[in-house]
Amino acid sequence: MFKKIQITEYNLKGKLPDPFEFDDGGRVKDAADWERRREEIFKSAVELQYGAVVPEPTMFEVEPLYVAGVRRPNVYKITAGTLKKTVSFTMTVFKAATDRPLPTVVTGDLCFQYAFDKEYLDAFLNNEINLALFNRTELFPDVAHYNEGNAVSGSEEREMLREIADDFDSGIRRGPLAEVYPDVPFGAISAWAWGYSRCVDALEQLGFADMSCIAFTGHSRGGKVAILAGALDKRATVVNPNATCAGGCSCYRLNIKAVCEDGVTEAKSEPLSNIFYHFPTWLGEGMREYIGREDELPFDSHYLKAMVAPRVLFVSEAASDIMANPVGSWQTTMGAGEVYKFLGKEENLLWYYRSGGHAQTVEDVTMLVNVIRHVKWGEPLCDKYFKAPFDEPELAFDWRG
Repeated sequence: MFKKIQITEYNLKGKLPDPFEFDDGGRVKDAADWERRREEIFKSAVELQYGAVVPEPTMFEVEPLYVAGVRRPNVYKITAGTLKKTVSFTMTVFKAATDRPLPTVVTGDLCFQYAFDKEYLDAFLNNEINLALFNRTELFPDVAHYNEGNAVSGSEEREMLREIADDFDSGIRRGPLAEVYPDVPFGAISAWAWGYSRCVDALEQLGFADMSCIAFTGHSRGGKVAILAGALDKRATVVNPNATCAGGCSCYRLNIKAVCEDGVTEAKSEPLSNIFYHFPTWLGEGMREYIGREDELPFDSHYLKAMVAPRVLFVSEAASDIMANPVGSWQTTMGAGEVYKFLGKEENLLWYYRSGGHAQTVEDVTMLVNVIRHVKWGEPLCDKYFKAPFDEPELAFDWRG
């Protein structure tokens, strides 16, 4: 169990906007109205925030490269794009069994080293859940803005990073997917979300996934991708963004400072400006205009969370991960909860905090497994949900559905 963090600064720039108010001033009255409102929300929560959505491919193929069997890496090549240009990337699948289709988790975090950790894998495989991984950076590079503090090995690499950063600042996109769709102004997160859907396309063809129980997960920047991919692709039954920081599940309007569980270390949450300084291609270019004016944004993260409704959204955070804004994530989850209540699916919004810092740990994965087995087989949820590691502040909104 965590110790409570102590909030030392709490800067809320205005109330969260009302997801139930149409652009023309009318209000959502029923589920049909919500679907129309969801289309309006899409324009800000997705297109403004992340740039354009990458188009559905007109050409798609999947082929096995290495089939090793149960509990071993099975590698498939996915090729997708237009009739003129395609991109290829690999999906690695660890199968829990071969005799029947099983729930399958999709993550783009193959670029993170923990993806092949035995405990991480066993948490899924020992519970009859397949794991499908891909490296999102094969679709769009993930290179931090060049600065003199970056640790790089030599002058050639330094110059390469400088050129990439200059291109990024000039709005020039690099990478295979940008070459396939050169006229579509999507950002990196949108490109990576496209990869999740192509993996689901592949799983449909391959036949070993239970398509009634597909889960998306990802950590940090990968968590930003998971929540966007889950909002866009309704084939995701469970959507689990983990420790997303700004540009995902936190809150643009709320910045905090807090003392961590150790009672000593003080840290602050990630602001919008931080993304554009270090990773200017992650978000849509229009978001740059709101740096310092976050209270004028026509949306906040509760809009994106609400776009997953009424499907299962499981938001996982860590108590001492102050950069990820645990309080802001709680506020926007509470806001999204109003939409889940309105749709009669309050039970499909789950949130939890563990002790510790910025990571996707085996404990986090175990909680995701608990959610999946609850959804698929009706197993009971554990008692770790809905416990905040801070004194809950006043809600940042006063509207209801």
